[in-house]
Amino acid sequence: MPFPYDYTVTERFLRYAAIDTQSDPTSPTSPSTEKQKNLGRLLAQELRDLGVADAHLDDHGYVYGTLAATSARKVPVICFCSHMDTSPDCSGKDVRPQIVKNYRGGDIVLQKDPTQVIREDEHPALRQQIGHDIITTDGTTLLGADNKAGVAEIMDLVRFLLTHPQVPHGTIKILFTPDEEVGRGVDNVDLKKLGADFGYTVDGESAGHLEDETFSADAAVIEIRGVSAHPGFAKGKMEHAVKIAARIVERLPRETCSPETTEGRDGFLHVTGIEGGLEQAVLKLIVRDFSSEGLAEKEALLESIVREVMRDFPRSSATVEITQQYRNMKEVIDAHPQVADYALEAIRRAGLKPVRGSIRGGTDGSRLSFMGLPCPNIFAGEHAFHSRLEWVSRQDMERAVDTLVHLAMIWEQHA
Repeated sequence: MPFPYDYTVTERFLRYAAIDTQSDPTSPTSPSTEKQKNLGRLLAQELRDLGVADAHLDDHGYVYGTLAATSARKVPVICFCSHMDTSPDCSGKDVRPQIVKNYRGGDIVLQKDPTQVIREDEHPALRQQIGHDIITTDGTTLLGADNKAGVAEIMDLVRFLLTHPQVPHGTIKILFTPDEEVGRGVDNVDLKKLGADFGYTVDGESAGHLEDETFSADAAVIEIRGVSAHPGFAKGKMEHAVKIAARIVERLPRETCSPETTEGRDGFLHVTGIEGGLEQAVLKLIVRDFSSEGLAEKEALLESIVREVMRDFPRSSATVEITQQYRNMKEVIDAHPQVADYALEAIRRAGLKPVRGSIRGGTDGSRLSFMGLPCPNIFAGEHAFHSRLEWVSRQDMERAVDTLVHLAMIWEQHA
């Protein structure tokens, strides 16, 4: 940090984590859950209290705000973005954060449910946290560090810049989004109103990491129409839609091409849901790969499995619908190398070793990049997200704030 600073990031994070903001993939509304606006209203008010006069929450649950430039130079407008919702995969209601101060190594047993243990051998990043204050839950909910750690870090950046007007920076835009966890985080973002040239999502894992590459992603929906018959008189007649769906799932690769057997740059097919009955069933999957070619190969494999299974059910039918979700941001970011280069420089200035890599997932930045806002992903310090074992370090969140401050200054210095 270029000036002495009393961080508020941990206090902010603990306050935000207590607010239930789970999104809902089955809801057609925007935001998908009205409760996400509870955090949005709080953030908009806190921004106004800090001096961000135009901060507001819109009808779709997005929070916008502007920090005026303190430099006379012509500096590109930079946006910092984090999402407010938490994953529907694990309860986000009544989150009770716990703090393990001055962590000395070993496993962390969560207080309310001692069967929930953050094991050091399963979470090797803990070995880099000796002496840190580790924030967990009580074991009954997720924590919400994904992505309320990023929200708190951006808010502390705002506080720092507004209380240190001598720090030179260009115009900075703040964006907090709903529904990232259900793939709709930027569906209703107003980029014209935002008015940014480049952006950064603050939604990454280990301190020092920058991701400028994500999966490319599609969704697949298989609708199966079987043949109904009375079970007492069904021989030679019934073709059960759920059993057909189960046969398709059974044929999916086990040793490759599944989340539980892949890592690094390997993609996968992943079943996210199955529902239905005798006459009709729906099978939902996601398809992930780092290249469009890899996506196409996996989708072709899925379609071939469906065709082969359906040969055994000649009076039934199945359709496969593929929907694009997002694409690898690297295709866009590589055309603007300074966006990643400046972030790596900021990480170094914050006293960390920069690690540039890819993320086996996606962020709002994936879609924002293809919407015209090149937007790599900076670490927020979150770990074991989407689970009751989620944790984050106070010191890592503070280093994220340092990084964002330096990044704002670097854009001004290179203008």
